[in-house]
Parts: sequence; C-alpha cells; structure tokens
Amino acid sequence: MFDTLSDRLAATFKNLRGKGRLSEADIDATTREIRIALLEADVALPVVRAFIKQIKERAQGAEVSRALNPSQQIVKIVNEELVAILGGETRRLRFAKTPPTVVMLAGLQGAGKTTLAGKLGRWLKAEGHTPLLVACDLQRPNAVNQLAVVAEQAGVAVFAPEPGNGVGDPVKVAEDSLSYARDKQYDVVVVDTAGRLGIDEEMMRQAADIRDAVSPDEVLFVVDAMIGQDAVSTAEAFRDGVGFDGVVLSKLDGDARGGAALSIAQVTGRQIMFASNGEKLDDFDAFHPDRMASRILGMGDVLTLIEQAERTFSQQEAEKLASKLAKGPKEFTLEDFLAQMEQVRKMGSISKLLGMMPGMGQMREQINNLDEREVDRTAAIIKSMTPGERADPKIINGSRRVRIARGSGVDVSAVKGLVERFFEARKMMSKMAQGGGMPGMPGMPGIGGGGGKRKSKPQKKGKGARRSGNPMKRQADEQAAAQRGEGAGADPADFELPQEFRDMLPPK
Repeated sequence: MFDTLSDRLAATFKNLRGKGRLSEADIDATTREIRIALLEADVALPVVRAFIKQIKERAQGAEVSRALNPSQQIVKIVNEELVAILGGETRRLRFAKTPPTVVMLAGLQGAGKTTLAGKLGRWLKAEGHTPLLVACDLQRPNAVNQLAVVAEQAGVAVFAPEPGNGVGDPVKVAEDSLSYARDKQYDVVVVDTAGRLGIDEEMMRQAADIRDAVSPDEVLFVVDAMIGQDAVSTAEAFRDGVGFDGVVLSKLDGDARGGAALSIAQVTGRQIMFASNGEKLDDFDAFHPDRMASRILGMGDVLTLIEQAERTFSQQEAEKLASKLAKGPKEFTLEDFLAQMEQVRKMGSISKLLGMMPGMGQMREQINNLDEREVDRTAAIIKSMTPGERADPKIINGSRRVRIARGSGVDVSAVKGLVERFFEARKMMSKMAQGGGMPGMPGMPGIGGGGGKRKSKPQKKGKGARRSGNPMKRQADEQAAAQRGEGAGADPADFELPQEFRDMLPPK
C-alpha cells in the first residue's frame, strides 16, 4: 500500500546524501518533496501541514546543524514524526478486571467486519484467551452464516441464536451473549454489529443501543484502508455519533495510497490498534506505529519478522537442528531442509517476509514477481526422492535424477539445481552453527570463517627469544606459557586479520 510513498521518500533522501551541511534551500526542497509525496498518498491536508511544519522546525534547529551526518538526521526526524502521526506508542487492548471483556466492532458495510471478527478471535486465541464471537448483524443477508463459517475456520466459538436476514433483535442478542459467556467461561466477547451505508441515522442509533446494553470495554471502528480520506470523515462522524476507542485497518495489503492509515489517528485522536494485511485469517496483528514508519521509509520490520518466526518455529526443533549442524554438515539432510522450508512457508507469503527485511525496497519489483509456487515445486522434488537419497544426495546420479524429475513433474535440470543449492546451503548453515558466519573474515567469531590461517611468528634475529635473567621470573614465565598451550590461539595478532580489524585490536 505504501510502495509509491516509500519510493518518493527514498528518492528525496537520496538527494541529501554526501552533503556535509544542509542549506536553507536544501531543507525547503526536501520538505516540498515530502509534502508532494504525502498529498499523492491521499493524506489529509491538515495532517500534511502539521507534519511538514514540525519537520521544518526541527530540521532548521540545532539537532541537524550540529549533526555529523545531517542527511541521516533528517531521515531520523521524518521517522520520528511519522511514528507520531501514526499514533506514537503501540496501543494495547484493554481487558476487563472481571471477565468477560467485551469488544464491539462497528463500521461501514463492506469494511470487512465479519471476517475481521474471525481474525481477531484467532489472534485472541493465540494470545491465550477463549473468545466468543457474537452475531449481532441480523440485517445483511447470510451475515450470521458467514460469521459461523469464519468462527469455525478460526477455531473459536460463536453465539448466534437468531437466523438473521432481517429476523431478530440485535440488542437482545448482545445482552444474552454476556450471560452465555459467563456460563461457558469465555473471557472475551467479540460483538459483530451491522454495517452502515454511509452515515445512517437508524443504524447509528442501533449501534449506540448495543453499546449501552453491553457496556463494551473497547469499541473498535473497522476502516477499509483503501477508501482514502473518506475513511477519516466517516470515522469522525462515527466518533461524534456513537464513539469508539480504537481503529482497525482492514485491507492494508491493497493497492490504495495509504492516506487513511496516515491520517486517521491524527484527525480522530484515536489510535490504530490492529491491522489486517491479507485475506487469510492469520494475516492480522497488532498495529505498531514505529514498525509501520520503518516500513514506509524502507528500513524493514525485523521485529515483526522475529515475532512471526517465534510463533511458527518450535524451540525444540530449532535446538535439534542446531545440534545436528554442530556435529557436522553431513548430519543435515534434505529431510531437514524440507522441514525448514515448510516451517518458513507457515510464516506466510515469502514475498511479504522478504519485504520486512531492511533494504528490500530496492528489490520490490523482483519480490512482487516472486513465484510462490517455487517452494511447492522444491517440496515435490524432495518428496519424490527415496529416504536414502534424502539422507545422502551424493548418490543421486543421472538415472536417479530422471526418475525424480518424472515423479515431481519438473525438468532434470531443476533436480540437479536443487541438489547443488542444498550442498551450498548446508555448507553455509554449518559454518554459521560453528560460529563461522560469513567466509572471508577469519578469526572473528560470528563474522569470520572459522579461526583462520595461523602464521608463524617471525623469530628474533641474533639472540633469539629473550628470557629473563632472574631464575624465579624465568620459571614463572615458562609456567605461564605452558598453561597457555605455548600461546596457541591466545593472541589475535597471530591471525591474518584484515587491516580494519587489526586497527580495532587493543595495543599490547
């Protein structure tokens, strides 16, 4: 959604690189480009004005003029101001002291409330809660059935005593759901209300009646992020008519310009709490302003990537794999390779995962054109192998490659390429497991490739190695040398380090 904005901002900051000092004209030109980028992204005009004013004031102040790298300081200021207009700190869901906690969803029709109710239920369940979805949208055709299907997919319970399609009292359903939740010990109740076509007075009154009946701990306004500034005006009207505590952005993966996300928190004074960025039920998470600002500026979102990995990967499996790699590269088989690949696939779209990594904005076109089916083809090739071939790929000769290719529906060259990539990956993973890291920098734990090549110390000319004339001191020196194993591996200067790392070593 923010691709165009990210590209414009990246081009603007590129013009500042290499400048040791920023003139007034540089600051004016930069803020003008940022203003244009925000307006093109459909950000509300009052928000743009306040944003640019704040950047200009800070850019002309001491924090930039005294900075060692003024251009980086400008990027830092823009990042901090983006975080501010996106809501500042992450807003957490408030839970009632006495369960059940009641969360009411409201918004325009078509914003995706019912699907989002299932996503929120799944998210709550993953957080250790026992949610109950309540069908209070009794007007839209099949809304009750849709919520039941979504709840089943999310693995959560649903309370739907009325068939809907114009039949039933939504206020009574909401009231009855609280008693039902207490009896069945559900600790969170998510109330899905009917959507509105624009600012409908009757539907607004119904939402207010449901709110008064259940006294929700949180009223979340669901906004379609693709409708731009209209989302802001609708949110303002709903805030004044019914009131809400937080915002949920749906369809954040769309191709709209992102103005709603950058405007709504600043204009309404209500923070964005959750964001839905895909069609799957697990494409949903808490909204972090700092991480979103980082993504917009092309810095990636490593924290979210780590959190997804922690939720997906088993600690026990990770330790098992690490111990295998520590024993030697031959312990890592194609079976392990397939298991790791399937674990990564569970984290979601590969292109989305790559998009979270810093610096990937420059490769956006390649990432967007990434063929996600390549992972499935690789899995098919490995599954077409015998257990012996997976354990020792070196036995895969020409005839075996032909058989595997037929079984997986690929070319023989694809099988050969996979085996070659596997050997390279195994070699690299083994080095990383042993603290080798990237090759080419020997002697640096976690960076270098293993300990490096030792070079012998040049012998002193003439008298040879010096020894103390004091017998007691000489004996102490010899004992210390013996304890050190005659200095083996003790002195970093013995290794062939690059000059930049030699300069970091402490003087002897």
